[in-house]
Order: sequence, then structure tokens, then C-alpha cells
Amino acid sequence: MGFFFYQFGHWLQQRKHMVYRVLFNGGDWLFYRSRQAEHFRGKAEEFAIWLPLYLAEWDIEAIVCFGDCRQYHQVAAAIAQQCNMAFFVFEEGYLRPDYITLEQDGVNARSSLAGYFASLPPPALGEHLPAKPVNASYPRMAMSAMAYYCACWLLHWRYPHYVHHKSLQPLPEAWRWIRSGLRKMLYTLTEYRLRRDMLGLRQNRFFLVALQVFNDSQVRHHSSYGDVREFITEVITSFAHHAAHDQHLLLKHHPMDRGHRQYRQQIRQIALQLGVDQRVHYLHDAHLPSLLKASRGVITINSTVGLSALHHGKPVITLGSALYDMPGLTAQCQLAEFWRCIPVPDPQRYQQLRLSLLHHTQLNGAFYGNNHWMMHQAGSASASARHRIRFILTMLMVLACQLLWPT
Repeated sequence: MGFFFYQFGHWLQQRKHMVYRVLFNGGDWLFYRSRQAEHFRGKAEEFAIWLPLYLAEWDIEAIVCFGDCRQYHQVAAAIAQQCNMAFFVFEEGYLRPDYITLEQDGVNARSSLAGYFASLPPPALGEHLPAKPVNASYPRMAMSAMAYYCACWLLHWRYPHYVHHKSLQPLPEAWRWIRSGLRKMLYTLTEYRLRRDMLGLRQNRFFLVALQVFNDSQVRHHSSYGDVREFITEVITSFAHHAAHDQHLLLKHHPMDRGHRQYRQQIRQIALQLGVDQRVHYLHDAHLPSLLKASRGVITINSTVGLSALHHGKPVITLGSALYDMPGLTAQCQLAEFWRCIPVPDPQRYQQLRLSLLHHTQLNGAFYGNNHWMMHQAGSASASARHRIRFILTMLMVLACQLLWPT
């Protein structure tokens, strides 16, 4: 998360709160240096024993983390519940692009609002102030990720038992981010005709499939799919068997997955086998709101793209558990029926949902951009300068290690 939690901790301290941080790896250490930071170097199964003792020692009243599906965070959530302690979760914004999410107890399918909306309409709420631009920076995100992985790799000996949710090799990860940027430039040129056709000739004649990242915890924990590829196979097969012959299917790659996974071969192979290769298309980069407006409907597992589609009044079906999956908003039928019987979302119901999310869960900010809700961030500029120097030194150390001890 780059400098975000350092800035958030400083923001809390400015308001006279004591802030403690648990460091699990070298990346955590790189971006958060504080006297109140504690290193956990034990095995993952020992964390459930260690954490309650740490909480009691410092009389901690609340736990804050990013995401609620990672191994250590699930343990923290369970312990917080046992101890009757507040548990807060940051996550990417439900409403993009100028918001991030902060909820108590859980997010997405674990959100306490999910059951609330399903049972009765939310209360009438007033208007919400328009969001200020957050200027989220892709280069800042990429550089932060590379620095994080470099520090994890260099300092793995200090945290020998740490278990990450994906590979911590810094150079392969750096290459994936570089490859992502190169592919973005390439697809801007090579996919021009497809973008033009979808937004023009095929407007309102295609269904948009919003693909999620290959290691999305929301897919693993809140759907029946073991992998995004299973979802792709199911959707194309259903489209071939049940959609009208003049309709098209557009599978949109997730921008954060551009450097990690490619599905072109799988999509082409399935489409050829089912005889729909002329009607199934694969797109990487395009202006998402324009695609949503031009589409006939949207299929997703549980991506927040579904909320964006509802914002534009487009029919949506979710094939996993999602906060916004409820009668009056999303299709409650089977996928086979969705292609020909497309339920239009209730605009009033959506506005109620949107206002409730804004009032209860959304903060005007970005993890790699400006956070307008942090009214005072004194010291963050100097901290950023120190971190930039530390990042450069870390990268030089990684290169030196690779040259001296190649693996």
C-alpha cells in the first residue's frame, strides 16, 4: 500500500491516538518505520497465539487492515470478534475512481450492509458532497510495488516464516509491472479498431464481461470458482448456447492483471470449439464508462464494475457473492436466462444504495494518490523523501545481490 498506512497512522497520532503497527516482512518495514512497530517473525499458525498477547500488552482497542481475506487478517478478524474489539477494513472503493472503502467488521460480501440492503430499503439520505479528484498515480503504485517486493526479498531472512499471497521474487514482479506498461502502449494501438467497433457499430449489441485479477481474494473466498479461467469457460459456453445469434460478447481484461495473465488463447480456443469465434472478443484497454454505456448488459463474478454498470442503468448479473447483488438491482435469474430476458435495474433503488455507501463506507481518496479526508498530513512530505531514498538504496542492493549471487 505504499505510504498510505504511514500517513494514516500519522493522521491518527495528530488526533492524540496511540498507533501500533505489526510488521510481517521487509516490505512492511520499508514503508512504516516507527518505535511502535512490532515485528512478527513466527510461523503463520503461531499468529493466533501471539496476537492476543500483543493486543493485551498494549491495551489496543481496535484493529485496522487492508482487505479481510488474507490469512493473517482472517485470524485478526476472528480474534477481534472474540475479544469484542473493533475491526476495521480498508479496501478499494466501491464507487470508483475517487473513493476508497473503510468498513467495520468486513467488506464486500462480508459487509454488514449486505444483509441490511437485502432485508429492507435503506433510510432516506440527503445529498452527498461531490468528490474531489484524487489524482491516483499508476507510476507511484508500480514503484511502490517494486520497492515492497525488493525489500521483502532482501530481508526474507529476518522474517523466515512469512507467507505471502503470491510470489515475492522482486525482479519477476518488477518485470511484470514493466511489461504491463509496455502492453498498455501496445494495446492502445492494436485494439483501436475493436474499441471503435464496440462503441459504434456494435453499440447495445454486446454483453460486457468484467474479468477480475487472477489472484483476487473476492473470487477465491466469495465465489465457487477456483480460478478466473473457470469463469471465462462458463460464460462463453452459456453465451454460445443461449444468446441471440446477432449478439456479441466482449471480455474485458483487468488493468491490474495486464502484466501477469493473458487469456487470449483460452478465449479463442473455446470460441472456435463452440462456433462463436466471430462474436466473442477480448479487449485489454478502453474507457470503462464508455464501454458500460454502449453495452447491453454486464456479467461479473463480484467486481465493483457491477456497481458502475448499475450507475449507468445497465443490467447486471453476478456469478459470485457481491454486496450489491439484490432484487431490484441485479438479475436474480440463471445466466442461461440472462442473455434473452434482461432485467433493468431500479434507478431509485440504486440511488438509495449509492447514497448509503457514500455515507457509511466511502472516503474521498486513493491509496496511491490524494486523500482529502485526511485534512492534515504534516510530516508526510519529509517521510516521502526518506522513503524515496530508501527505495533507491533497496533497488541498488537488489541489483548488487543479483549480480553477486544469481539464482
